[in-house]
Amino acid sequence: MGASSACSEAKKRDKASEAINVPVLELQPQSVEVPQTYIADIQAVQFVEVRSKVSGFVDRIFVDEGEYVKKGQNLFQLSSAEYSELVNSARANLMRAKAELTAAKVEMERLQILVDKKIISASELELAKSKKAVADSRIAEAESMLSAAQTGLSYTTVKAPFDGIVDRIPHKLGSLVTENDLLTSITDISSVFAYYKVNESEYLNFMRTKIEGGSEDSLNEQLTLILSDGQEYPEKGKLETTEGDIESGTGSIGFRVRFPNPDNLIKHGASGRIEMLSKLDNVFLIPQKSTFEIQDFTYVYVVDRENKVKVRSFKPLQRYDTFYIADGFEPGDRIVLEGIQLVKDGSLVVPEAVAATSVYDDLLTLR
Repeated sequence: MGASSACSEAKKRDKASEAINVPVLELQPQSVEVPQTYIADIQAVQFVEVRSKVSGFVDRIFVDEGEYVKKGQNLFQLSSAEYSELVNSARANLMRAKAELTAAKVEMERLQILVDKKIISASELELAKSKKAVADSRIAEAESMLSAAQTGLSYTTVKAPFDGIVDRIPHKLGSLVTENDLLTSITDISSVFAYYKVNESEYLNFMRTKIEGGSEDSLNEQLTLILSDGQEYPEKGKLETTEGDIESGTGSIGFRVRFPNPDNLIKHGASGRIEMLSKLDNVFLIPQKSTFEIQDFTYVYVVDRENKVKVRSFKPLQRYDTFYIADGFEPGDRIVLEGIQLVKDGSLVVPEAVAATSVYDDLLTLR
């Protein structure tokens, strides 16, 4: 009996001597703000195509491509001789109509005297009055034709609709343009709009934060624009509006953010990404070096109270830097931090506790 007990103790000692030392991380639930990235469509606050309203040849070009212009500044001059002639003709018609009206008034006044003296019948006066009415209508018609001709003439001088930058000028001097031909585009990029879409749950989370007392400034501080070269845009955006409904096909909803563009760095049609912080509560950060994957499943080694290793699968919610964000663990669970290739399911280990702060460093604030 004594020999058997001694043998058992010897086996335990041998088994303990086989245990390896492994660094172990104790998991605790945390709250993290995770940056979510969205593809953004960047547009100028104002973008207008400048098109010709009349046909003609390009007589003058007052600006150059890329030039900054002010509202009302002349951009192009189209040939105007034809429209000048129309104005002159309409003005002559108006003068003739006025002369006819004057003659009709004189005739009507003359006949009025004769009627009063009972020299002629009143029917002749009525005829004169109708001639005056016709002359009045001809003046109205002539004034309308003159106004239309003057408007057509004004269209030959193309002006900037607002302050902005001139885009490409496809038609050069002497080119024939027809009505509605594109002459150039004007963009106002003093600010730019970034349009992007989020899913419904992200939208609800963002709006609840706002409803529960999150200030506009704090919400807007979460919005960052990443330009196509990977650099963070220094100006912060301001969330201005959202779309009115959620797309049935994609389950997403559009946001519009305005970014100041004081140096005109961002152009209309540029590409970029919006980063928006999303807060996740009561989650666990699992270092990726502590995990392994088999057939699309992610695993980690958990150390139980008897210091035995047990393999456990989990489904990451998402990646965050060099960590997986996960749920389903219990506070105080211990996982093998490094050396997972040296252990297997059922192995006995000697855990060496590693401080959580040294693992997460300054990645987040533990709570």
